[in-house]
Amino acid sequence: MKRTSILAIALLSAFAIPAIQRARAADQPLDGVISDSMCGRKHMASAKTDAECTRMCVKQGASYALVTKDKVYTLTGKTSALAPFAGKQVHVEGSVKGNTIMVTSVHEAMANMPAGMPM
Repeated sequence: MKRTSILAIALLSAFAIPAIQRARAADQPLDGVISDSMCGRKHMASAKTDAECTRMCVKQGASYALVTKDKVYTLTGKTSALAPFAGKQVHVEGSVKGNTIMVTSVHEAMANMPAGMPM
């Protein structure tokens, strides 16, 4: 009986550990600037600040987006919490699937953000 239990636990671990590692690999931190899905890297409303343009576009149906050095990600989740960060450099954590991030946390990035960040 004891040998069977140990074997069952070993087999379960062999399948569970890789699955857990894959699930954790999808959650990752990203740094960038909060924008919107319509404007992305370059805001179209030249008379407005980046933050004002982002909020205006979101009110008109666009989604919040994270502009990183390499990509523009659409942000999902509690998007009302993203409004204060519009146009700001942030640190976002969440589950990444393709070009979409399901945000679990967001906070303003430190002032010494790496050089070369967009916007």
